[in-house]
Amino acid sequence: MANNWTEFEVEAVVRDYFQMLLSEMAGRRFNKTAHRRELKQLLNNRSDASIEFKHQNITAVMMLRQYPYIAGYKPASNYQKALAPAVDSYLTDHPELFALFEADSRVVPEIPTVANLLSRLENAPKREERRHLVREPGAIYIPAQPNYLAMEASNSLLGERGEEFVINYEKARLIHAGEVQLADQIEQVSLTVGPTAGFDIHSYEVDGKDRFIEAKTTKYGKTTPFYVTPNELRFSREHAERYHLYRVFGFRLEPKLFEVSGNLEERCRLIPSQYLASL
Repeated sequence: MANNWTEFEVEAVVRDYFQMLLSEMAGRRFNKTAHRRELKQLLNNRSDASIEFKHQNITAVMMLRQYPYIAGYKPASNYQKALAPAVDSYLTDHPELFALFEADSRVVPEIPTVANLLSRLENAPKREERRHLVREPGAIYIPAQPNYLAMEASNSLLGERGEEFVINYEKARLIHAGEVQLADQIEQVSLTVGPTAGFDIHSYEVDGKDRFIEAKTTKYGKTTPFYVTPNELRFSREHAERYHLYRVFGFRLEPKLFEVSGNLEERCRLIPSQYLASL
């Protein structure tokens, strides 16, 4: 069994992660292989795979704290106890990062140019990929911070541009199937009707049947949680056979999407985020 990472090694990989995260938030591309190669010089004969996994562990910590994280590192929750305190300590020593996180939640990239839109579709995350929010005992105390992922999710302009990306994808899908007329009839219902509609985009199957689409967009990774309203849940339940949720992710530089069809109450793990209270 591999030895646990030393305190020095953990601090080095955390520092490297934040260097990459800052590059990503600034819209700069970076080479993960080059980062690993440089980092290995500071580590005790760690393999590329073990370094990659440690970066994924840091993503899990960042998601647990509802902070921005590197889109290209999916979360892996089985991390050593020393990792979460090291992340917290780094943030405590660099309080300026919280202002950058807040600013990044407001950033709305232009719709990226994609040569082959149909190649952007991926499979939805598997159940085991979603089991990452495990609380780490022993983490040092950090004063309560805003939920930066929720702040990004509430960014209406980002949502609109994500919807435009999905509309472009849907048009490409129908045109590829030879249904140009149907592609021309796609409607951005979120603008023509508004949130009362319960979905964002009215598209079509190749046989002309309705396809009701809800689009959720993030600049971060594939497993970033998203928010749904009671009205959206109701609509997905009442129109399950024609309902499709498109999750757009990595919207900053490399936008991709996956699709979840049917009743969201059956397809997603739902966690209440607020309550209506009365006395």
